[in-house]
Amino acid sequence: MIDIPSPQTTAAAFEDHYARPAAGVWSAPGRVNLIGEHTDYNDGLVFPFAIERRTWAAVAPREDRIIRVRSGAMPDAAEISLDELDPANFEDWSAYVFGVFWAMRERGVSLDGRTGFDILLTSDVPLGAGLSSSAAIECAVAVAVNDLWELGLSRRELIYVCQLAENGAVGAPTGNMDQTASLMGEDGHAVLIDVEAETAVPVPVHFGDEGLSLLVIDTRVHHSHATGGYGERRASCELGARLMGVPTLRKLTEADLERAAEVLDDVTFRRVRHIVTENARVARTAQVVQEEGPHRIGDLLVASHASMRDDFEISCPELDLAVETALAAGAVGARMTGGGFGGAAIALVDESKAAEVSDDVDKAFAAAGYGAPHVFIVTPSQGARRDA
Repeated sequence: MIDIPSPQTTAAAFEDHYARPAAGVWSAPGRVNLIGEHTDYNDGLVFPFAIERRTWAAVAPREDRIIRVRSGAMPDAAEISLDELDPANFEDWSAYVFGVFWAMRERGVSLDGRTGFDILLTSDVPLGAGLSSSAAIECAVAVAVNDLWELGLSRRELIYVCQLAENGAVGAPTGNMDQTASLMGEDGHAVLIDVEAETAVPVPVHFGDEGLSLLVIDTRVHHSHATGGYGERRASCELGARLMGVPTLRKLTEADLERAAEVLDDVTFRRVRHIVTENARVARTAQVVQEEGPHRIGDLLVASHASMRDDFEISCPELDLAVETALAAGAVGARMTGGGFGGAAIALVDESKAAEVSDDVDKAFAAAGYGAPHVFIVTPSQGARRDA
């Protein structure tokens, strides 16, 4: 286990494990979604940003066709041949790595004549917290392989590779928000993603300029997108679109909700209403943060959480308590972030109140008999890159 991951400690750990130096170290960040939940796989709008917490991949080519990977957080190595790439052969966390190679092949990268790699991963992105630790792994590996194999793939193509790895190899039915944020993030900016239009526009958010901090409240209630609830929500969205006669819910606006209430059963209607209103909130948030400043987006964050809690039903008592406590302590706005069923909430707070909000959340969790949350500040940061 590596206490403080960095390019230097990752490179040193690689040499310790493999008895030779790495050819380089690449990294990709986790992400926080400021607003826009479950809209990405509905061809909608999302507004995440990359964070300073990252996954590093130290990599060196091999002379054979074996991919061998170790993680600073896992005791055992995993390996597979380039000739055996099949999701049925991937086990546990290694699917995030091997899935990238499989997805590259599926999207047309020839593996003929290619040699494999030794890979060592370290990370300070919390696992299962809704901060996209999985996409950080996929994107760090993808940019490293793109460089070392000299593939010349664009960032857009790498997004699709990593999304396919998540969907087809890991089995999580997600959209590509996480991969887009991790690959396209910029310091001081969120990324306004229009999935249907395939655009990702950096938008300055001015948190620091306005004396604001964004707190992440990791409830430590872990979740997995490869299981139950996430897939059920996606299926409900697809059913709603089909019954409304549109290819995706992106084609609906708030003006369509009256008809939707007549056509759909109550549960499907509420799922659809969340997506339609969330798209509108994302567009409004991106506009307000630029024209009026981040102090004015609080109500939009709160409305987003209420929609996820009541209509999409993906919150949990710990997330609700985190949001309610942060708001009572003076947060500008707060909401759960990520796919739900656990994970993290965010709270936009004045810098002077950050410690007070954190303390109040700790006390509220203790009073409720919940495990202690992990509260920390994040800042919009750079996307995937080569570090060494």
